[in-house]
Amino acid sequence: MLRDTWLIFRRDLALSLRNPAWIMIGIMQPVLYLVLFGPLMEKVVNSTPGFPPGSSWTILTPALIIQLALFSSSFAGFSLLVDYRSGVLERLRVTPASRVALLLGKVLNNSIQAVVQAILITVLAYLVFGLDAPIGGVLLSLVIVALTAITLSSASYAVALTIKSEQAFPALLNAVLMPVLLLSGILLPITSILAPNWLYTISRINPFTHVVDAERASFRGDYTFDGLVFGGIILLVMAALAVFWGARTFQRENA
Repeated sequence: MLRDTWLIFRRDLALSLRNPAWIMIGIMQPVLYLVLFGPLMEKVVNSTPGFPPGSSWTILTPALIIQLALFSSSFAGFSLLVDYRSGVLERLRVTPASRVALLLGKVLNNSIQAVVQAILITVLAYLVFGLDAPIGGVLLSLVIVALTAITLSSASYAVALTIKSEQAFPALLNAVLMPVLLLSGILLPITSILAPNWLYTISRINPFTHVVDAERASFRGDYTFDGLVFGGIILLVMAALAVFWGARTFQRENA
C-alpha cells in the first residue's frame, strides 16, 4: 500500500507543480486579512479585555493559517469530481492499486500544499508584521495544519464521492463551512468575557474551536493541556475518523 500511496501522491503533486500559481492565489485572502485587518486587530487587542494571551499577530496569524487549511482542503473534493467525470477514477479502479492508497496519496498532497501555504503566511508575518513566536511552536503549528488538511480533505473526498454532483457539492460545503468559521473564533476569538454565554457554549461544541485554540497556543509557546494538548487530541480523533470515512467511501465506490 505504501508504494501505491507514493505513486498517487507523486501523480497529484506533479499536477499541482505544473500550476504553482494556485499556491499563491490560495494565500491571497489571508494576506489581505493580515494587511487590512491586522492593524485594526492590533488596536482592538490592546484596548479590549478578554482576548487570549499574546500579541495581535500571535492571535490572528495562526487563526488565518487554520482558515486557509479549512477552506482549501474542504474544496479538495472538486478535483476528485473532475477525475470522476473524466474517467480517471474508472481507469484507476481497474489497476491493482489499493483503494485506501488512492485516498491517502491525494490527502498527503493536500496536506503538503497546506503546510507550504502556512509557511509562506508565517514568514510574511515574521518579516513584515513583527510576529514573535517560538520556532518550536511554529513547527508544532505546521503539524496541526497538516492534520487539519488531512481531516478536511478526507471528509471532502468522501462527500464528493457520495453526492457526485458539482452543483450540490459547493452548496453543501458553504452551508457547513460558514457556521464552522464563525463559531471557531478565527477572525475574532470567542471567549467567556467577549461573547454572551449562549454563543460561548455553542462555540465550545464546535471541534474546530479547540483546533484554533491549539494553533494559537503553539504560536505563543503554551504547551499545557488546556492550551495545546486538548485541541491536539480532538484533532487527532477527527483525523482518524475522517480518514476512516474517506477510506471506506473509496473502497465502496471503487470496489
